Amino acid sequence: MSDDTEEISQNAIRWAKQHLGSAAYATRCLAFVEDAIERANGIEVFGGDYAGESARLYGAGQYPGEPTPGALVFYDTAGELFGSRQNWGHVGLALGGGEVIHAWDKVRVDDYRSLASLSPAAGWEPLRLVGWVPLARVLEGSQAREWSTDAVSAALQQQTDRFAAS
Repeated sequence: MSDDTEEISQNAIRWAKQHLGSAAYATRCLAFVEDAIERANGIEVFGGDYAGESARLYGAGQYPGEPTPGALVFYDTAGELFGSRQNWGHVGLALGGGEVIHAWDKVRVDDYRSLASLSPAAGWEPLRLVGWVPLARVLEGSQAREWSTDAVSAALQQQTDRFAAS
């Protein structure tokens, strides 16, 4: 595990870009961003169970200006998921130059300021930018970890485990 935030960021961005166009992370934006950070670097980070919760835990919105590469960019959006309507939020990984890579209907790159114009799923509210947090904040408390299972399968199983009993 590297202690170099810039190296961790570059590894995460590289991993995320390898998944461009994939629909495997649809509705699992936080799993996508966490997998990019964790699996590309052999670490485990500890945030919330969904993007809205992670935004609150990390204090998104405290950092002015354009997000730095590797930063997590958070949005509010409410809708029904697993029988519960709430602000589940949305998150993407900043690439620099105003771009963010995120899992929407598929993994895609957009300008972080333009995500509010994306068409939400039926019954969901449009995205509203909350703000961003630097990768260093997300890495606080992270631990080394070996990842042996397929990332997509593991993310789907984790989502099922967290929310199926809710």
